[in-house]
Amino acid sequence: MRRIVLLLIDLCLVAIATGCALLLRDNLVFSLDRLQHLLPYLSATLLAAALTLPAVGLNRAIWRFSSLSDYLRIVGASILIVLCALGIGFAINRLEGVPRAVPILQGILIIAALVSARVAMRLRRTKRDLTSKSAHLDPDSLATKETVLIVGMCSITELYLHSVAEFAADRIKVVGLLGRTKGQSGRLMRQYEVLGTADELDSVLQDLEVHGVFVNRIVVTTAFDKLSPDAQHALLNVERSSTIRVDWFAEHIGLREAGQREPTALNAHSRPADDDHLMPISVDLAPSLKRAYWPVKRAFDIIAALCLIIVLAPIMALVAVIVAIDVGLPVVFWQQRPGLRGRPVKLFKFRTMGAAHDNHGHRVNDEQRLSAVGHFLRRSRLDELPQLFNILSGSMSFVGPRPLLPVDQGREHRCRLLARPGLTGWAQVNGGRNLTPDDKSALDIWYVNNASLRFDLKILWLTFGTLIIGEKPNGNAVRQARADLGIANSPAAVDLGVPDKAIAGRAVA
Repeated sequence: MRRIVLLLIDLCLVAIATGCALLLRDNLVFSLDRLQHLLPYLSATLLAAALTLPAVGLNRAIWRFSSLSDYLRIVGASILIVLCALGIGFAINRLEGVPRAVPILQGILIIAALVSARVAMRLRRTKRDLTSKSAHLDPDSLATKETVLIVGMCSITELYLHSVAEFAADRIKVVGLLGRTKGQSGRLMRQYEVLGTADELDSVLQDLEVHGVFVNRIVVTTAFDKLSPDAQHALLNVERSSTIRVDWFAEHIGLREAGQREPTALNAHSRPADDDHLMPISVDLAPSLKRAYWPVKRAFDIIAALCLIIVLAPIMALVAVIVAIDVGLPVVFWQQRPGLRGRPVKLFKFRTMGAAHDNHGHRVNDEQRLSAVGHFLRRSRLDELPQLFNILSGSMSFVGPRPLLPVDQGREHRCRLLARPGLTGWAQVNGGRNLTPDDKSALDIWYVNNASLRFDLKILWLTFGTLIIGEKPNGNAVRQARADLGIANSPAAVDLGVPDKAIAGRAVA
């Protein structure tokens, strides 16, 4: 029954395409007389289509899984339908009343109609799958998600990307591909960007790191002997001298034996796995997340961000000019950070540092890259003005847990991702960068549990003081947050050396 329905839909599309061909031939002027003369040819076309489409199996194909092979079959079937219709029509009435251009236009429109219907179903399925997956995202997915860079552009690459989308979309994030020639750079393959060539592996990894994207694994879908010597050397060097895992696709599917390569050396600065160590939060945050304040908070963010963008536009333009003179173009850069429920967001800032590498490819240390102008922009927080657009778009809020780099966002602190990240936050006004990760996370989670309009206004007010006097640790705020969340106080929290009179007391929710 399903096949009959699909065949009837295709026949309707063929009929519509034939009618549109006549309209195009007559410059979109509808004529009932012309249509009547076309009816015998239309009947011949539908008869040919009713026989041809099932013969090539188009009514058996599942539209939402259609591929290039299906579209090529449509092209062949459409040509055959037009030829058969011409033969039948000529035998009936020698194609009387059928303009010569109609069959050509008809063939093109039949192909467009049949292909478009299948592509629309495929896109509808893809959108539905993405919506379903995003609805089930949780902070825990951030810790288990692997960042993958693919080396190679071939049919195997397409197969791997399709497999990731089907089986591991919640566990693997593909950041891009490396092709064979520079002409492929910037192009897309299944919506993934070609970031450069395989020879440029080191520079691509460095550029991704600047944007806060740290690659965990490299998948090589091209045969090793087909890579250039420079690409081979770069891949082997990454495998031996970093924590990035290099997977040779042919080895994993048993088509090539693993070579006697040296085991990957662990980087001395690698971050230890902490999957078994979770912050013991004894407070149920679910009621706090259901409070009516969160929609109000979002409305406040939209209005305030829009007003500030308009008011501060001249200042942002001036800062952009200063940055262009100081460090060059582009004046804005982005870093990928985990946002609400671990969803990756692009955090925008004005550039305050020069290029990470000099003209000889040598890495420049951060002290040399940061100029006096850049230091002032950071100290005054003017470099964060572009984040007003993040707030307006919904990826950030004015107040919330400050977004960290993915490498710094441990699984044990995932509860802080239950709120939209903020331009400032409770941790920032109580020590910020001078706090340990555990203490900072305790303050952020405590904010999630106590968020209110009065509390947000208080944090915004304290932020101005922080800009003037700098970040000073507040031991009482840390101890209070830990006590309310049921977390044992760490020595760092006890020994902050802050008097008992807290800078900020308990917020009134």
